[in-house]
Amino acid sequence: MADINLKEVTLIIGVVAACYWNSLFCGFVFDDVSAILDNKDLHPSTPLKTLFQNDFWGTPMSEERSHKSYRPLTVLTFRLNYLFSELKPMSYHLLNMIFHAVVSVIFLKVCKLFLDNRSSVIASLLFAVHPIHTEAVTGVVGRAELLSSIFFLAAFLSYTKSKGPDNSIVWTPIALTVFLVAVATLCKEQGITVVGICCVYEVFIAQGYTLPLLCTTAGQFLRGKGSIPFSMLQTLIKLIVLMFSTLLLVVIRVQVIQSQLPVFTRFDNPAAVSPTPTRQLTFNYLLPVNAWLLLNPSELCCDWTMGTIPLIDSFLDIRNLATFIFFCFLGALGVFSLRYPGNSSKTVLMALCLMALPFIPASNLFFPVGFVVAERVLYVPSMGFCILVAHGWQKISNKSVLKKLSWVCLSMVILTHALKTLHRNWDWESEYTLFMSALKVNKNNAKLWNNVGHALENEKNFERALKYFLQATHVQPDDIGAHMNVGRTYKNLNRTKAAEESYMTAKSLMPQIIPGKKYAARIAPNHLNVYINLANLIRANESRLEEADQLYRQAISMRPDFKQAYISRGELLLKMNKPVKAKEAYLKALELDKNNADLWYNLAIVHIELKEPNEALKNFNHALELNPKHKLALFNSAILMQESGEVKLRPEARKRLLSYVNEEPLDANGYFNLGMLAMDDKKDTEAEMWMKKAIKLQADFRSALFNLALLYSQTAKELMALPILEELLRYYPDHIKGLILKGDILMNQKKDILGAKKCFEKILEMDPSNVQGKHNLCVVYFEEKDLLKAERCLVETLALAPHEEYIQRHLNIVRDKISSSSFVEQPVFPAGKTSGIEGDKIPTENEKEIKSKPRPIQIIKTSDNKSQSKSNKQLGKNTDKETPHKTTKEIKEIEKKRIAALKRLEEIERILNGE
Repeated sequence: MADINLKEVTLIIGVVAACYWNSLFCGFVFDDVSAILDNKDLHPSTPLKTLFQNDFWGTPMSEERSHKSYRPLTVLTFRLNYLFSELKPMSYHLLNMIFHAVVSVIFLKVCKLFLDNRSSVIASLLFAVHPIHTEAVTGVVGRAELLSSIFFLAAFLSYTKSKGPDNSIVWTPIALTVFLVAVATLCKEQGITVVGICCVYEVFIAQGYTLPLLCTTAGQFLRGKGSIPFSMLQTLIKLIVLMFSTLLLVVIRVQVIQSQLPVFTRFDNPAAVSPTPTRQLTFNYLLPVNAWLLLNPSELCCDWTMGTIPLIDSFLDIRNLATFIFFCFLGALGVFSLRYPGNSSKTVLMALCLMALPFIPASNLFFPVGFVVAERVLYVPSMGFCILVAHGWQKISNKSVLKKLSWVCLSMVILTHALKTLHRNWDWESEYTLFMSALKVNKNNAKLWNNVGHALENEKNFERALKYFLQATHVQPDDIGAHMNVGRTYKNLNRTKAAEESYMTAKSLMPQIIPGKKYAARIAPNHLNVYINLANLIRANESRLEEADQLYRQAISMRPDFKQAYISRGELLLKMNKPVKAKEAYLKALELDKNNADLWYNLAIVHIELKEPNEALKNFNHALELNPKHKLALFNSAILMQESGEVKLRPEARKRLLSYVNEEPLDANGYFNLGMLAMDDKKDTEAEMWMKKAIKLQADFRSALFNLALLYSQTAKELMALPILEELLRYYPDHIKGLILKGDILMNQKKDILGAKKCFEKILEMDPSNVQGKHNLCVVYFEEKDLLKAERCLVETLALAPHEEYIQRHLNIVRDKISSSSFVEQPVFPAGKTSGIEGDKIPTENEKEIKSKPRPIQIIKTSDNKSQSKSNKQLGKNTDKETPHKTTKEIKEIEKKRIAALKRLEEIERILNGE
């Protein structure tokens, strides 16, 4: 075996970079959404051990909905990507491109075991540029193939060094091979198939046996005419060690999946649920289909499920001819490679092994898989194909007559493949481009129509999305997911009646419950979301809440582990004012998923409704332990701490609000509540800063505007409050507190009696029974020296609030002035004195307005679930909500200010009485 040199490595890396540079500009598409965007195992907050408990998509292996694809080392590399760049796709694509270059270089070293230098470089170049690899390299989830291949080839190269001088066994390479096989298997399951390749290499390449020689030796031994040669015994020992280690890995793998195969439906792999001979004929036909993709990768498709390849249900189907020709060709190559000695037969044998053995897990021969054809699973088999092509080219180019033609043809193949790969990468730029390119190849796959609809739906283009979803129902009328998608889109278009009809159609297509047969085995878990979606739709009608609850309970009866049904039902029960039952639903969901921060958050909301704030805070804290960046838990737990009135909780409330604004820098509510906290702590400058930030983000933020104006008025900056109040009243002309504060400032600071009068009169136009506005208007009459009108006004005010002592006292003062003034022009107050009742501001008005302080009553709601793609749970924004009651702390503050105001009134009265 010749070593690879720097020029060859540079050439291969350069070719890979030239073919895949544009993949760096692609996003996360198709399965990347589930494996990357929706996978919490990537987050640093998730314990590392969880990676070894969950499948490739972040679902616990113990759950029935798990795909049982156990690839923790691949997920670990995604997590490293997330650590450096979070969810920026470029770094993920760059690492994939690097891994492909590494595989291509290692593959060159493998090729040199069986081919000459020139042919090895050609095989490696063809592998590097082959368009079939686009899905594995440009699709981020294809990293499982790339990582597994690196350790797959490394394990094989290690095993080739296990033969020592005089055919002795070198155990170190064998031990390293077993370790690398285990690592390859933890990257992707097919890594274990390298053991079979090592076995074939040991028998037919390292020992040089042929099939006739093995048969002759075995026959002589069985007839007792000879003994097993020592070299063959050595070989048997090595093979036993390999097979035992493989068996051990298989046992561990079976334990990991808990002896359960994943649940797939007839839509994923129609042939798997078809009767004999349809199933066998179709599965056998898929082999030449895969071989044709390697030979002619002109029409590539990201999804070959559902109706892409029609079933073969008759021996007379013309496609059976392709199957027959394929097996004849494969059989001829097999006979040649096993029967005849020589380097050429050894090369062909190893090429066939690389093509066939790694493909076995995806072949449906031993267990059904969740796809019909998948281009990424051809990544390793294509190595054998490239060796076979390079070997054939070598034979042809050795003939002088065909040498130039062979070079021309080879150059054209590599160039066209490279250009096809470069062009194909752009298809993976977005989900829309990917699925549209697939529809050009295959229009019989309803899943593709659905996925184009999803891509348009994500862009809020519901009208166009509806057309694709409807087409999916025409292509596959019994596709439950397609009808669900149609229903959801009708709902988004506010066509609720049509939406309900579509959901009912989907519900009618659900398999019926058969006594004694497990329901979950016959339906995809996401199809049960039809009950959730239908219930979410009809519960908008208050008269149909019980009907919606019945749907949730029906879904739970079909799958007692259906977590989403418990969550949705808990939300509904809260709406039905049944918090105790809602609590039971959330606790049941938590039994199924204790590490779900959203569930702990919703349980906290239930405790709020049950008026158990301490329990609510505990559950908020539990949610934050699981997800320190849980936005709603950060925000609402901080508000709960603030409302508790406990001073010791304020620093933690502030810390959480700061974390919230760091996560949601464009949400004005976070800054507003930081301002409220600062006002509680008498940090006026800080409060002013936060309020201004809130107003900058939301110019019409009602409470931020008022409380900033109030802050100015309380810190002797009344004139700075006026423009803020003008802005507030421009957006909210009926803001009574704003009008009162503005009138107060105009009368006492600007001496604008007329302006103040307009403010108080406007209040009374909106609310004639407003005591504060009425009383302050009386003060205006007093300032205008219209004592009779002031008296009448105070009498009317006292009738509205007969228990307010200060109004009675003011009325008495005015009457005394009337009786002593004889209605002549004279100053009512001593010279130099200000308004007689200027200090009489409404005692309760100077407390902070807390109407905008959002209480923790927002449930994380379930959304209509998309079929055939995982839906992203979006956290809602808190909006400006009213607080129906004041806390004990606020009442105490109000009372303090009332006492202070009464003291001021006493001083005013002494002035009026000439004391």
